[in-house]
Amino acid sequence: MDRFFKLKENGTTVRTEIMAGLTTFMTMAYILAVNPNILSAFGSGATGMDWTAVFLATAIAAGVMTIAMGLFVNFPVALAPGMGLNAYFATVILASQGQFTYQMGLTAVFISGLIFIVLTVTKVRQLLLVAVPDSLKHAITVGIGLFIAIIGVKNSGLLTVAVEAGKEIPAHKYTDVLSFETVFHIGSMKDPSVLLCIIGLALISVLMVLRVRGAILFGILLTTLVGVFMHNPDGSPMVNFANLTSAKTTWVPDMSKLAFGHFDFAGIMHAGIISVIATFTFVEMFDTFGTLVGTANRAGFMKNKEEGNKKVGKAMMVDAVGVSAGALVGTSTVTAFVESSAGVAEGGRTGLTAVTTGVCFLLALFLAPIAALIPGPATAAALIIVGVLMMQAVREIDFQDLVYGIPAFLIVALMPFTYNIANGISFGIVSYVLLATVAKLGGKGQYKVHWLMWLLAVLVIARYMFVGGE
Repeated sequence: MDRFFKLKENGTTVRTEIMAGLTTFMTMAYILAVNPNILSAFGSGATGMDWTAVFLATAIAAGVMTIAMGLFVNFPVALAPGMGLNAYFATVILASQGQFTYQMGLTAVFISGLIFIVLTVTKVRQLLLVAVPDSLKHAITVGIGLFIAIIGVKNSGLLTVAVEAGKEIPAHKYTDVLSFETVFHIGSMKDPSVLLCIIGLALISVLMVLRVRGAILFGILLTTLVGVFMHNPDGSPMVNFANLTSAKTTWVPDMSKLAFGHFDFAGIMHAGIISVIATFTFVEMFDTFGTLVGTANRAGFMKNKEEGNKKVGKAMMVDAVGVSAGALVGTSTVTAFVESSAGVAEGGRTGLTAVTTGVCFLLALFLAPIAALIPGPATAAALIIVGVLMMQAVREIDFQDLVYGIPAFLIVALMPFTYNIANGISFGIVSYVLLATVAKLGGKGQYKVHWLMWLLAVLVIARYMFVGGE
């Protein structure tokens, strides 16, 4: 095992890797419940997708592709159906009023995966590693850290999003608030979820300061233990052991419900399909690039640029295959997960971390009720701490040179504030190309702008003009 995963070479041990893998799984296990809820419209059947089918697809796709990442790339990154793209997937279906089926959606995802495979084989995606300046790469790491943190504070209720509306807001529709309307608020300290998150944040912080190995994992487990003695506002326990023996609880998965190969190539020429494929492809390309580079930076792989770029390049191929493979088993776009940084923060440095996480996802097919015991606030606290750790990369950004500083700031700010990794990278690329070109023409410095950055800048502008900001 040491020889296969190169544990000593990476300064790690089997115990550390397994602990890191378990930590990564715990921080992203929420996807097992959230993805089926989103794609099945909370089991209502409005999208045509079955909750159980999506659950099976989520666990299988995440498990198999994460193990593949560990075995073929030796990289501590986990994959699963991505948040944001799953919501876009469901929204397209619901908004079409039956004209656009989930089979068409899966076909669009499958095609976007094939596009990624071509782009990866031709090494176009890998060129991003050379084209993007170092300051912007570090900004991506910081931005993802804040993005992870905002997921944590939002999921726990520590941050609430509410509006004191100055106009009527229609139901079931995204509505822009007015400039004077308040959006972000701190959650109620009487809310049990908020309290448990704060307790978890304190426990993990103390363990981190004391340099306890496995601090994040142990913090999650201790927070879960505290949650046993707490109750939700409706009186139900936050950690409900009764679910383990409930008649509705199933321990053996029914594979007959898996939506395998539910494609509709005949209907692929449906109006709007091109824009859907373009959106899946565009957002996934930048999301994956940001996650892989951010994780690689945090793990220290990019200190040796040649080796780091090679590893990330291989990871991109696994990710590309994962997109089509996920669609094949019946789920929206599978992508590298930012929560992988939790395992890296726990000391994970090799593919053994990913293999451990992948095995946990496959075991979740049979042990879903146990995984469901871990309350959301426990993992939310861990994500906030991971945000702190990824924030450390801010010292590598050259803010003194505004040609780098302004694009870096836009990346860092827009990722969490627009709740989208791709938006941050998009604005960073366009602003860098503009400022570097102006500075060079004005005789204020010799800044290099790779031809791929020019191409991406044009594509970014075209995407926002013609496809929109979904």
